[in-house]
Amino acid sequence: MTFLQEIGISTELAIILAIDLTIAILLLTAMRYLQGWSAKVNSTAELAQRDNFAFGISTAGAVLALGIVLTGAIKGEAASSYLWEAIGMSAYGLFGLLLIKLGRFLHDKLALHNLNKTEQILKGNVAVAIVDAGAAIATATIIRAALIWAEDLTVNTFIAIFSAFIVSQLMLILLTRWREYRYARRNQQMPLQLALEKGYTALAIRHAGYLVALGITFNAASHFMIYLPTAYVGNILGWLVFSVIMLVVLSLLLALVKRLVLAKIDMVTEVEQQHNIGVAAVEMAISIAVALLLAALMA
Repeated sequence: MTFLQEIGISTELAIILAIDLTIAILLLTAMRYLQGWSAKVNSTAELAQRDNFAFGISTAGAVLALGIVLTGAIKGEAASSYLWEAIGMSAYGLFGLLLIKLGRFLHDKLALHNLNKTEQILKGNVAVAIVDAGAAIATATIIRAALIWAEDLTVNTFIAIFSAFIVSQLMLILLTRWREYRYARRNQQMPLQLALEKGYTALAIRHAGYLVALGITFNAASHFMIYLPTAYVGNILGWLVFSVIMLVVLSLLLALVKRLVLAKIDMVTEVEQQHNIGVAAVEMAISIAVALLLAALMA
């Protein structure tokens, strides 16, 4: 009896696991170098020679995001052959990688349209890098939910996943606009993006928490959606309706829980005026914790 048989894993399953793991490692490696290529810099020089912390945070967010997406690609039944397993894993992984890059592009151009994200990160702006990483992780969490929700390996599957992705990007932009409005109203109409450009790290940590929390609640919405391969309009409308509902529920719960957990602490003064990273970190933790609870309850 072999070691694999002793622990209850067949040789066929072991080969499939090896295929998935190999493809995942290759894609994670590619993501690291894509970061430098997209910014037109040498990633090794930025990370190890210039010690650019902002570039490191941004790259970490991208690698973690791809890892999250790959868990969605791996989850599910094994394919009928080793070749189809490799094709399926590669297709989902590459599609997820492209969606992460597209999501970051859309976030840069539509959500953070008043600042040059790449330029700020190369200058070492940690605040912008934190928001960038948060947006990537949020997008990846949403893509993972869509990968698990959709079935098979057909053109309709990729259309359905892309539909969920488009809705998610709209929600991330709407959330950013709402946070911008609230910040400006409390800070003499100072733009949120200008504050990030100035390097307000505490503000970035809190905002990243909101982005990641939204991504997690999007996963909760997937439990109410029935996958219909050719229901293109229905899929988009369904994701939109449930995403708006979950965003409203999340916002209301966060307002309540933060007031209870951070009682007797003026969060506006501490985070927005005194740039208290500690309070911002607690706010971020609360946002993600509440989102995880919502996702677990809806599951």
